[in-house]
Order: sequence, then structure tokens, then C-alpha cells
Amino acid sequence: MIRLIDVYKEYDNGTKALKGVNMRIDDGEFVFLVGPSGSGKSTVIKLITGEIAATEGKLMVNGYSLNNIAPRQIPYMRRTLGIIFQDFRLIEKKTVYENLSFAMRAIGASPREVRRRIPYVLQLVGLEQKADRYPGQLSGGEQQRVAIARALVNNPSMIIADEPTGNLDPQRSLEIMMLLERINELGTTMLVVTHEKNLVNRFSKRVVAIENGRIISDETGGYYNGEKI
Repeated sequence: MIRLIDVYKEYDNGTKALKGVNMRIDDGEFVFLVGPSGSGKSTVIKLITGEIAATEGKLMVNGYSLNNIAPRQIPYMRRTLGIIFQDFRLIEKKTVYENLSFAMRAIGASPREVRRRIPYVLQLVGLEQKADRYPGQLSGGEQQRVAIARALVNNPSMIIADEPTGNLDPQRSLEIMMLLERINELGTTMLVVTHEKNLVNRFSKRVVAIENGRIISDETGGYYNGEKI
């Protein structure tokens, strides 16, 4: 569960990125976070992942209070999250399998766990035949599926997808969003940051809209900017 209670964030340069944000995401939800560039979306993500701290307010992430979390606890908090980026961020000199293995070994997974988990996750994202390929041998959509598999491989309770379809064409974007929906149906909480209005409205999920550092709407049913498609 994620809770932001009266959260403010002012950067050192004086930019007031968030101005009293309240938001709750319960376990198992699928939430789109939308808004124009500079609205505060990235700040919300950085707060949830512990990259930055709030200026004021309370922040809870999967049982951890980020207001008084000890530095040694932050890696454990981050293990409850899987992050998907727009630009994939795969290791080019490692195969698909090695990219996932690297992510698992980084948190101390045993060789047995690696051998058991990776085939399951690759099958889930439809890449079971591409385990020995390198990122450069894959299409953009396939690379994003590897990135999704990497986010999933350590079995996080929540996935944060930051503009996951930003580098993909409309058909691949739809396929990726359908995959994220399926993962959510299997029990993983999903927070998707995007500006793609048509994609958001197609899926009829909860949509939280942020503008100028404030949440301006929070509705279920495929609304973006108050327009239902």
C-alpha cells in the first residue's frame, strides 16, 4: 500500500513540485498517474522509490514509513518495488537471461531460485524463446518486455512503470499495457505514469490526474482530462 498525506516537495532551486498531495493506492490496484510535463508526476515517483525526501507530509510505502526510514532499510523497501523505465535500461552485453539473473543475484537470490524463477517470468512476458538473445537483437517492444520481466523477477508487491510505452508505436504500446494489466490481475499492484490519453481511456482503470503539483481528479472509469472515450 502507498499513502501520501499532505505531501509537499520544494527543491533546492525553489521549485515547488508538490503542494499538498494526498493519494492512497491499495494492494492489487491498477492506477494511471497522468498530467502534463512538469506537473509533479516524476516527483511522486522519486518520493515513492526513496530517491528524494518530502519537504513536508507523510509517506508510507509497503509498510515502510519514509519519514523516518533508516538508510540501511531503503534497499529492503525498494525490493518491494519493481521499476520499468521508458528507455529499457538493459545491459547490452548480457543476454536476456543474464539481465534477469543479474537482477536476482543483486539481492542475494540462490542459483536454484534463479533457475526456477526466470523461465516462469519469461513465459509470462512471452519471451521464453529469447532467453539467449542480446538486447540489440530484440525489437523495442521485446526489449520493454525484458524490462518488465526484470521488474517482476524478484516478485515485488508493486510495479511502477514510468512512461513504459514512450518509445513504442501504438500497437506495441497496446500490447505492453495489456501485459501490465495481466500482471496486475495476477496480484501485483500497478502504478503507470503516462501521458498517452487514448491508451489510458481504453483501459477504464483508476486515473489520478496531477497538475501544478496538485491532484485535480481521482476517478475510476477511463477518464483523462474529464473526457470519457
